[in-house]
Amino acid sequence: MLIRETIEERELRELSPYAAKSRFTRGRLKPEEECPIRTAYQRDRDRIVHSKAFRRLKHKTQVFIAPEGDHYRTRLTHTLEVAQIARTIARALFLNEDLTEAIAFGHDLGHTPFGHAGEDQLNSLLPGGFKHNAQSLRVVDVLEKGEGLNLTWEVREGILKHTWSEEPPETLEGQIVRLADRIAYINHDIDDAIRAGVLREEELPRDCLKILGFRHRDRINTMVTDVIKNSLDKPQITMSQDVEWAMLELRNFLFRTVYIGSEPKKEEKKAKFLIKMLYEHYLENVYQLPEEFQNIVKNEGPERAVADYIAGMTDRFALKVYKELFIPHPLT
Repeated sequence: MLIRETIEERELRELSPYAAKSRFTRGRLKPEEECPIRTAYQRDRDRIVHSKAFRRLKHKTQVFIAPEGDHYRTRLTHTLEVAQIARTIARALFLNEDLTEAIAFGHDLGHTPFGHAGEDQLNSLLPGGFKHNAQSLRVVDVLEKGEGLNLTWEVREGILKHTWSEEPPETLEGQIVRLADRIAYINHDIDDAIRAGVLREEELPRDCLKILGFRHRDRINTMVTDVIKNSLDKPQITMSQDVEWAMLELRNFLFRTVYIGSEPKKEEKKAKFLIKMLYEHYLENVYQLPEEFQNIVKNEGPERAVADYIAGMTDRFALKVYKELFIPHPLT
C-alpha cells in the first residue's frame, strides 16, 4: 500500500464523520496523477507554501502601511497566525488539519499592497470591482506559474469563502479558517496598535475583556477554546453567544479607533493615490507590463491585466515602481 493510501485510511478511521476526507475530494480543475506519498490536501498546502505569491506576503501590509518596526505584523505573519489558530481548532475537533492549513495559507494570496486601502482603490478602478478573496482564488487558479496551481475544490472553495461577505464554506475546515482569520486579526491588530501608540491597554472596552480576558494570550485562548467547546461533534463551526458578542464588539471598537481615522491610517490616502497613478499609467502603457501579463491583456482586457499586476506587488515594490515612474531622477 502506498504511503498516501495509508494516510487516507487513517483519516477514515480517526477523523470526525464531519471531516473532509482527502480520498473523497471533489477533485481538481485538471485531472492529474496522485502523489504516492502526500494526500491531495497535503500537495495543495505544499504548492501554496512554495509559490511566489506566498513569499510576497512578507512585504505586504496587514494594518499599518510599510511598517519599519520588525515586530509589526505583515500579511505573511498574519497568515501564519491564522494557520496556527485554525490548525489547533481542527485538531481538537478531529477535522482535517491538512485541508485547514492549505486554506489558511492561501486565503490572503490575493491581497494588494497597502492592505485594504489598496483593495478599496482597485475596487473603485477595475470594471466589475475587486475583492481580495476572489483575487486569492484567481492567483491559485490562473496567475501563479502562468497556469495556476490546480488545487482541489475544497481548498479553492475555502479560499474564496473566507470572508464574511460570502456564504459559509461547505467544509468545516473552511469554516474554521474563516473564524480563525477573525480571531487572529482582532487580537494581533490590538497588539500592533498598542505597540504603535495608537491605542492604550486601558482604552480597551472592559465589558469585552471581562468575557475574553485582559491579556493577548488569554483572549485568543478564550475564543479558541469556546469554538472547540461549541463545535465538537457538530456539523457546524460556532461560538457561544457571549464570546461571539464580545469578539464582535472588540472588532467594532477597532474600526472606530484604529481602522478608520487613526494617525497612521491617514497614510492610506497617499497609498490610494499611488495605486491610482500606477493603474492609470499601465492602462495607457500596457506594453510595459511583464510578459506573463500580455496574454491576460489579449484574453481578458488591459484593465484585468493591470489590476492583476498591481495586486501582486508588495508595498516596497509598488513604492519603487512609483518612484521610477513619477519622481524625477537627479542628473549624476
